[in-house]
Amino acid sequence: MMKYEVTIGIPVYNVERHIRQTMDSALAQTFPEIEFLICDDCGTDGSIDVIKSYQQNHPRGKDVRIIHQPHNMGIGAARNRMIAEAQGRYFYSLDADDVIREDTIELLYANALKYHAEIVYGSREHVIIDGERRESIQYPYPFKVFTEPDEFANYVYNVGIQVQNWNYLIDIDILRQNHLQVTPVGHGYGEDFTFTVDLPTYITRAVLLPDITYYYIIEEKVSKRHKVLSRQQMDLSIDAIDKKKRRVELKDRPYYAKRCSILMMYDYSFARIILSQRNEINPPYSNKDIRHILWHPMTLREILCSQSARLKNLAAWTLSKLPPKLAVGLIKMSLRLKD
Repeated sequence: MMKYEVTIGIPVYNVERHIRQTMDSALAQTFPEIEFLICDDCGTDGSIDVIKSYQQNHPRGKDVRIIHQPHNMGIGAARNRMIAEAQGRYFYSLDADDVIREDTIELLYANALKYHAEIVYGSREHVIIDGERRESIQYPYPFKVFTEPDEFANYVYNVGIQVQNWNYLIDIDILRQNHLQVTPVGHGYGEDFTFTVDLPTYITRAVLLPDITYYYIIEEKVSKRHKVLSRQQMDLSIDAIDKKKRRVELKDRPYYAKRCSILMMYDYSFARIILSQRNEINPPYSNKDIRHILWHPMTLREILCSQSARLKNLAAWTLSKLPPKLAVGLIKMSLRLKD
């Protein structure tokens, strides 16, 4: 078995229109020791046939490995499978309809070694395509190096960082030793968030780079479609956030209150989604079910004594204590105000 320093993981499902540009950008990497791990999520088009042609004809084809899911399981399950099977020391996730700069891995890897970092983030550019219109928006990070416990998590929860599960190079042992997995709820709400929201709590040494290394392709006509998830899928996402709210071992961390406010904002947004699609979900959520989603992990005393996010947490805590019908009525009112 060849030893790889990096695994690029690419989940593949019905992306025949895009997979060539993605594979070209991956295989063009200037860094030599890369495993290109493809997770076949049992699509119905010719995506995997295209990848097999790269295996046979590309100079790096021997480094392309395809693993097959037993049936279509969604991108979250595909990411988990790739984390389990990756042979590289570091892992990098690339979506099958995006592209990366040719020196992306070389740049991230060099900084991982230079700063002994467990994770290195590159910056990203959103490429929005709507018919003939093409627009690019860059989201550069400031250059930052984190080396102290809680320093990176403090930054993430107070300043913010991308939610998506791509464009960072991470030591694979961080993921495996802490049993970090994506909650596989299907192609929809919260998969990336349920993974990345707690990732900083396991990281001490991290680097942010201002260099644009990832191009996130957004096709407006495709992205505007929405898919209604089943009650079972939604419950999986809710349960995943509940587990994160129950992480009492984080209560003494300086970022705990801010982290709670972020989780509560996610729950509030999720409740709004449920209400906007209530007639399409079977079995439906009752008012009591929806109010239960909003339970707050902090006590009133803890919120009042906290040094950050006090008002946000107090508002969320108050909403969670209202009678179900009143709590849901206020959320519905916010939906009408948005419209």
